Amino acid sequence: MPRKRITQLFPGLLALRRKQRIACFYLGMRLDSKQYATKKSNVPLPYLVFTSTCPMYNPDTGFDMVYQENKVFNVKLAASQLAGAIIRPGETFSFWKYVHAADKHIPYKNALAELDGRLQPVYGGGLCQLSNVIFWLFLHAPLTLLERHGHDKKDFPEPPSDALLGVDATIYEGWLDLKVRNDTPNTYQLGFSFSQTAICASLYCDVRPEADIHVSNENLVYRQEKGGIFEEVDVVQTCRERETGKLLFARKVYRNRCRIGYPLPEHTVTLNEEEN
Repeated sequence: MPRKRITQLFPGLLALRRKQRIACFYLGMRLDSKQYATKKSNVPLPYLVFTSTCPMYNPDTGFDMVYQENKVFNVKLAASQLAGAIIRPGETFSFWKYVHAADKHIPYKNALAELDGRLQPVYGGGLCQLSNVIFWLFLHAPLTLLERHGHDKKDFPEPPSDALLGVDATIYEGWLDLKVRNDTPNTYQLGFSFSQTAICASLYCDVRPEADIHVSNENLVYRQEKGGIFEEVDVVQTCRERETGKLLFARKVYRNRCRIGYPLPEHTVTLNEEEN
């Protein structure tokens, strides 16, 4: 039987432990050697690199839709801190560096998030939808990925969007962040807009991009293992010159693996644990 953590034995210590962890989290960023992006501008940079629109409401969670309404509220609140965020040459973007004070004056609401291995309503839940779409933007730019964490489990099917499998980026203040570094001579900027049902996220640049980065999935498999069914897929970047179509690079960024917590379509091929 696994040994229980002290915060499981004494739940009252959990809030204190979280405050301690968050304080150390930001102290670590102050003391490391990275130059973090902190500036914002209301004026968009002139060149659009990539834009993505995705639905914000998912009726297939199995929970009351009030938690979807709360998620949308939380996402908009956090996005207000990220709108216009500028990443200059040599700077590192951190999701939490921008978002950590979003609820200082207006509190988040309880929305769905994965916590202690199960989906449940938590304070500030749903912000992963915002980090997911930001990461999807970053994959289309020549930015250096420093930190990204995939979800261990998918609890329900995602609503249709242009994002691929395995491009999520879960965040948890004090523990998990999304970070990229700008090693280019160009400046990048985030932008957001909302319709009644969707979020539109855009990445801008101060110079016209000379190359386009295409992101694709390769080698998708589903495996039946003791812990359930697992989805494994490669996330691949292909970069070509705009004018000539010349291939500049093609590389696997990472292989994503997560457990599927809902029934797959009837004819999905699933490999056994010992199969390649």
